[in-house]
Amino acid sequence: MAGELPHRWGIWSYVLVEVLFLAVSFAIGRLLVGPDGPTATGVILGLSVPTLLAAGVALLITRVRGNGPRIDLGLHWTARDVGIGLLFGFGGLILSIPASLVFVAVVGEENATTAVGQAFSGLEVGWPVALLVFVLVAFVAPACEEIVYRGLLWGAVTKHGANRWVAFAITTVLFAVAHLELTRTPLLLVVALPIGLARVVTGRLPASIVAHQVNNLVPALALALALTGGIPLGV
Repeated sequence: MAGELPHRWGIWSYVLVEVLFLAVSFAIGRLLVGPDGPTATGVILGLSVPTLLAAGVALLITRVRGNGPRIDLGLHWTARDVGIGLLFGFGGLILSIPASLVFVAVVGEENATTAVGQAFSGLEVGWPVALLVFVLVAFVAPACEEIVYRGLLWGAVTKHGANRWVAFAITTVLFAVAHLELTRTPLLLVVALPIGLARVVTGRLPASIVAHQVNNLVPALALALALTGGIPLGV
């Protein structure tokens, strides 16, 4: 594109966003978890605020020190990207469901619950709140995470001459590790593979966002049903 310049943000921008995410998550946890444990409001704020803030700062960085998210992150939508995202998303579900069953069989059901599931453990809410949680887990969180990992981090890695496969490998590993769920890291690596491949194939971010959202549909629905008392909480 005429007039386009190489972006001036790199790996330290990603580090800044990651530190900001962790600091805000910790602060919300300290402020909103009372002596009787977390409330639904506290968990929802802890789930949404750090993630939205991290993605927002990542987008701001691309504007202040680059060409904006449309150019630097490939954050513009096409029907082809959505189609490829759906393809890799549903392919990822086919891969991750048996991987999850093997994971549960190896570590035990009591050790297989996600951090989000553990945070909501013991809580029961009405359908409006459960629907909000579903939207956050299925749609908002995946978009924000993709902006940070397959967007900001990916661009930081490729800025220094690494090809897309190196970026794919690094972002896949850091995405899995950054969830800070040591036991689930191998499963998260499996989940991240088709999401990252959607980014590799298209060279843009929307396909990986869609793939990530499709991957989160089943656990988001299970969590919403569990919060209303419909099924046991085990996501």
